[in-house]
Amino acid sequence: MRTVSRFPHKVIETPDMEIRLSDGCRLSARVWMPQDAQQHPVPAILEYLPYRKRDGTAVRDALTHPYFAGHGYACLRVDMRGNGDSEGVMEDEYTAQELADACEVISWIAEQDWCSGRVGMMGISWGGFNGLQVAALQPEPLKAVISLCSTVDRYADDIHYKGGCLLNENLGWGATMWAYSSRPPDPALRENWRAMWLERLEAEPFQPSVWLRHQLRNAYWRHGSVCENYSAIKARVLAIGGWGDAYKNAVPALVAGAAAHGIVGPWVHKYPHFAAPEPRIGFLQEALRWWDKWLKDAPTEAGADPTYRAYLMDGVRPASWYDHRPGRWVALEAVPAAADGVTLDFGAGTLGEAQPFETPIASPQHCGMAAGEFCAIWLGPEMPGDQRGDDVLSACFDSAPMPRAAIVGAPVVRLRLASDTPVAQVAVRLCHVHPDGASTRITWGVLNLTHLAGHERSEPLEPGRVFEAKLTLDHIAYLLPQGHRLRVAVSSAYWPMIWPSPEPVTLTLTGGSLSLPLLPQDASDWSFEGAEAAPALQQREIRPPGHVRRTEIDQQTGLVSLIVEDDFGLAENLEHGLISGSVARERWDIHPGDPLSARGRCHWTEELAREGWCVRTETTSQMWSDATHFHLRARLEAYDGDALIYARDVEDTIPRQGI
Repeated sequence: MRTVSRFPHKVIETPDMEIRLSDGCRLSARVWMPQDAQQHPVPAILEYLPYRKRDGTAVRDALTHPYFAGHGYACLRVDMRGNGDSEGVMEDEYTAQELADACEVISWIAEQDWCSGRVGMMGISWGGFNGLQVAALQPEPLKAVISLCSTVDRYADDIHYKGGCLLNENLGWGATMWAYSSRPPDPALRENWRAMWLERLEAEPFQPSVWLRHQLRNAYWRHGSVCENYSAIKARVLAIGGWGDAYKNAVPALVAGAAAHGIVGPWVHKYPHFAAPEPRIGFLQEALRWWDKWLKDAPTEAGADPTYRAYLMDGVRPASWYDHRPGRWVALEAVPAAADGVTLDFGAGTLGEAQPFETPIASPQHCGMAAGEFCAIWLGPEMPGDQRGDDVLSACFDSAPMPRAAIVGAPVVRLRLASDTPVAQVAVRLCHVHPDGASTRITWGVLNLTHLAGHERSEPLEPGRVFEAKLTLDHIAYLLPQGHRLRVAVSSAYWPMIWPSPEPVTLTLTGGSLSLPLLPQDASDWSFEGAEAAPALQQREIRPPGHVRRTEIDQQTGLVSLIVEDDFGLAENLEHGLISGSVARERWDIHPGDPLSARGRCHWTEELAREGWCVRTETTSQMWSDATHFHLRARLEAYDGDALIYARDVEDTIPRQGI
């Protein structure tokens, strides 16, 4: 990544600009803009998040927003209501209040004498979500959006439910927000920081309880899911994702449904100018072309670029982390469909020609331990490793040695099944089998089999009755080398990715097929400029970061555990002196023979300090279940120095609905 220090415009920064909402709530914005913007108004770019501009996103903000400002834009990083240095409290994610506040902020920006009246929204993850959601509300000044690592469907393609199965990330990310939102404002900016802190501690929701009360795709999830009505989005959308990220499906969905332009690289959940695995791209230059086209009416070619640009990754050996993925960029005008590719039928352990077979699937509950993290983000060993351990616990269907095949799109697997229980789930992995037997996961999908008629209702299965199930696996672009094999691995459990069924399940599989979307012959090669960024934030490292991910087996009890320890380090921001750091710990336990032994535990420590001031929060979260209910327990503790100034316990029991 090349550092750029000289720009066409001299940039001035305001660390705490006030935006007063109509109900009196004061939001805090960090703003970069050209020095002469008052005399020569410029378009504005809004990034609107709960993740704290003062410490949470300061490192990435330094690389990004001064760059845009230096090229003639006003950039605003706004802390959402109830977070960072903004007043108020936050009740949930993507609420009507959050989106209404955003529309009000956009109107306020457009009315400032330094703004030309045109506004864009940009963000990754939460900011990518709400950028699309706000665009669907059509605030008049909003003309363009760059949405990264986001979703169009809050139920089926976020951290809550996948294929109607309960993702354990529902607890994991809920625990993360339980910690993130527990922190106070910076006392250097807010004399009343303690009162604001106590107000948000008292009001902060334990969101896993909220999300578990909506186990079906109801009005709660339809709110904010832009797939309900793509035509509502009038702003021009550039959608970006990564094959190593959880949110890869939104890009092709937006290309198809919202006439967006899409880019998907090899990356995890990061901005592409500093993402891993490499290669990175000149994201900031690409974004400037987009902003110049739609916010300045400049004659750039952004709108004429190929609709869909994807990084076709070479098939490689399995690893829990990659620094670099070999491959090449390809450009297409439409996302390939599985129906237009090739179909391989299941046989007796084979993939190719249809043959009669009958295969029972009764996976041990710990099948899935090689799955990696649902949303790889922390740059530790989070990617799916060698799948052979999980393959042994699954029913596998292997192809003969294949010709070289460029898989681009979402593979579709159809299964003919019967279940011996009324509640069951199925997981499908498409794997690349190397000549020595190593197994690399290409893509995957899961399905709650009580949702065969859709995610709006749960219908118990009739034990022994044969039914058809269709799974659309996650989008991917992957080049299978000549002479290597494909494997479809089917299991009845996938822990700790999804919560297990309430009792052991045996599925009987008697037929199936795999439909592969393939790169069309008219696809062209593409290239991007190299990554650039503004100068990095100056920090003093106090404690270095470190990441641990390990599996343990209790030889006495048979319990299998995944332990994750992410120390994000402790550092001082040399621009304003705030010290911040955090440590996250997760533990996921299960016994191979007992789905009701499943338990998740999370513990976060958040630290903030400056001279004469030191605070921290400790948050814990637990989840377990019996055959009929989920059980949750959480605790939040806040310390001013060594004194415990606030504590709250949460306990909840929620009925299972076909999960």
